[in-house]
Amino acid sequence: MTDDFFGSRLDQMIDPRHPLAVLAQHLPWEKIEARLAPQFAHQARPLQHIEEAPDLLGAVVSGGKVSNAGRPRLSMRLMIALRLLKNSFDLSDEELVQRFAESVYWQYFAGYDYFDPCLPCDATQIGRFRTALGESELEELLRSTIHTAVDVGAVKKIEFERVIVDTTVQEKAIAHPVDSHLLDIGRRKVVAAAKRCGIVLKQTFEAEGRALRRRAGG
Repeated sequence: MTDDFFGSRLDQMIDPRHPLAVLAQHLPWEKIEARLAPQFAHQARPLQHIEEAPDLLGAVVSGGKVSNAGRPRLSMRLMIALRLLKNSFDLSDEELVQRFAESVYWQYFAGYDYFDPCLPCDATQIGRFRTALGESELEELLRSTIHTAVDVGAVKKIEFERVIVDTTVQEKAIAHPVDSHLLDIGRRKVVAAAKRCGIVLKQTFEAEGRALRRRAGG
C-alpha cells in the first residue's frame, strides 16, 4: 500500500492499550484467514457467449464473451473484523458499517493503516458473509478471541468455569397471585386448620369458591 504523506497513520492516532488495539495485535489473523480462504476461493465458471444481435443503429454485433471474473473480493480480514465487531457490540448491519466509518479503533482492528471515512462495504454483504461462513466457523472465530484474551491476560480461565444465566424474561410456571386466588387459598387453609383442630364448620364455601374461581378466571 502506498503511504499517505498527508495523513496520519492509525497506529499514531490511537492508544495502544485500548482493548481492540491489543486484540488486533495478538489475534492469529493469518491462521484464521488461511482456514477460511478455501470457502471463499474464486470458483471458475465457463465463459458466457453473447448471441449476435443488432445494436441501436442496426449494425450486427459479432458474438463475444462475458468475463467470469466478477468484482474484486473484499479483504478477508475486513470481513472477519466486521463479523467480530457486530457480535461484540450487538449492532445491525447498517449501524455496523456506519460506526466503522467513524471509529479509528475499529479500522485499526480491521487492518487499516490510514483512516477512511467511507463505508467499508454495503450492509447486505455482511449478512451474505455470515451465511457463507456458517455456524461452525463463527464458533471458531469466537474461540480464537477467547484464547487470545486468555493469552494476553485480559480474562482468567477460572472465569469460564461458571456461567451466569439471566432468566428474567424466561417463561416460568408461576401463577400470578391475584386477590381472588389468594382469598381462595386462605379459605382452604382455614378449613384445613379447622379440621385438624376438630372444629366442625357449618359451611366451608367450597361450591362458592369453585364458582368464584371460574368467574375470576374468565
